[in-house]
Amino acid sequence: MKKPNILYIMSDDHSLNAISCYQSILSGVFHTKHLDRLAKEGCRMDAYCATNAVCTPARATIMTGQYGQINGVRTLDDDWNPEKGPNLAKLLQDGGYTTALFGKWHLGCEPLGFDEYKYLSDGTGKAGEQGVYFNPFFKERQKGIRQHEGYVTDIITDMTTRWLKERDRSKPFFVMCNHKAPHDFWEYHERHEDMFAEKEIPVPCSLFENKVHRSPATRERGSSVTPRSKIRSLYEDFCRPDYVTGPLTKTETMSFEEKGYAAYQKYLKDYLRTVAAIDESVGNILNELEEQGILDDTIVIYTSDQGIFLGEHDYQDKRWSFEESLRTPMLVRYPKEIPPGTVCGELMSNIDVAPTLLDYAGCDIVKDIQGISCRNMIAGKKQEEYHENIYFRYWMHLAHNHDNPAHYGIRTKEYKLTFYYGMPLDAKGALKQPTQPGFEMYDLIRDPQELNNIYGQPAYLEIQEKLKRQMEKAKEKYRDEDYDYKELKRLYETFEET
Repeated sequence: MKKPNILYIMSDDHSLNAISCYQSILSGVFHTKHLDRLAKEGCRMDAYCATNAVCTPARATIMTGQYGQINGVRTLDDDWNPEKGPNLAKLLQDGGYTTALFGKWHLGCEPLGFDEYKYLSDGTGKAGEQGVYFNPFFKERQKGIRQHEGYVTDIITDMTTRWLKERDRSKPFFVMCNHKAPHDFWEYHERHEDMFAEKEIPVPCSLFENKVHRSPATRERGSSVTPRSKIRSLYEDFCRPDYVTGPLTKTETMSFEEKGYAAYQKYLKDYLRTVAAIDESVGNILNELEEQGILDDTIVIYTSDQGIFLGEHDYQDKRWSFEESLRTPMLVRYPKEIPPGTVCGELMSNIDVAPTLLDYAGCDIVKDIQGISCRNMIAGKKQEEYHENIYFRYWMHLAHNHDNPAHYGIRTKEYKLTFYYGMPLDAKGALKQPTQPGFEMYDLIRDPQELNNIYGQPAYLEIQEKLKRQMEKAKEKYRDEDYDYKELKRLYETFEET
């Protein structure tokens, strides 16, 4: 049987709430017609999750099908070794695919397994691999670093479509189109300047959340959109005279709520303008596949490395275990297997990307991969193995002024349990400043906005203990049992006793 082509489009920090087919409060003011097309003609994944909601670890997990404690990439300061363990690109290359990568890589190593690549890098190390929105530098295979004029989303799109035109057509292809957008700070193209003229962006119900229900581990923490956080606030960023898209002005006499609202409006409008360029990019690449007559022979995946907060809980960035950060968009089009308009609510995570794509490609799923193939469930069919829960972990305690305590936990279809252990342990980039620990638990069916922490409530004690057993089992399954961290084990046992 002829092997399918694979087009993997990944953005950076794209909230599923900013894709209109996910039907959030933003869908009334912002429409992503090309992304919506993928959902209309394929599958929308509703419970796809990032196991570590920060860029480098998430990307390493996608390439390996392994958790960070196994592939060696737990934090932004860790570099991936693509010669050690599974490597999705190399496995597909060895399986007869021609391979290419364009855009953000951010793994601190040279890509291995790609016949051609151009990735964002100005030669200054990991920080320089984030790239810039205008006139970015790319490192090209066997050619070194070169600056390209223009807007980064358009440049990455052009690189991808050009390669699709010039590729070796005797082989199936695997190409990664990895956008920088919509990562901060959100510099949009001038063609999108007037998108929201005289429009107000709806505000999430939790922008001014009263956090008294929270555990002491999280109640006062987290960078904010409003002026709430004294560590890092978008409002304060936006008021700087040199802010990249122009500063907020005339806010000095505003109330706290008015300042928060003004910051939210600027944040969302800038953010959504960068998403608009991504939506156009998807449309342009789909057009190229159609012109070549290979669209229906190609598995088209759109996703992000993780989600991001758009003011929910008064948070910016990602890193938390709340839904806006953990849940990640994934849209899959492949009409030869996936019926149009499929919606999948089964649990899937980024450890499953590699085995799923290898399954599509007819390649062996090597034994060190920790994920499962989700090929059948994406098509709305039954499969032999499902996830009972998704295990997640964030290692970078209080890093980068985002003030997120280290934690781990599980998400099932109905509940989420998180243990905020608040210790740096030996994680690179974590601050050596322990914080108050605590558990939080949420009923995702009755409380999808996660506004009522039910940990310790009598009505949920039986479920709580069941989730703890599941979490301990998951830690064992994924080889993350913390044997080397005696202080953490003592802390957890203390909570168990109480």
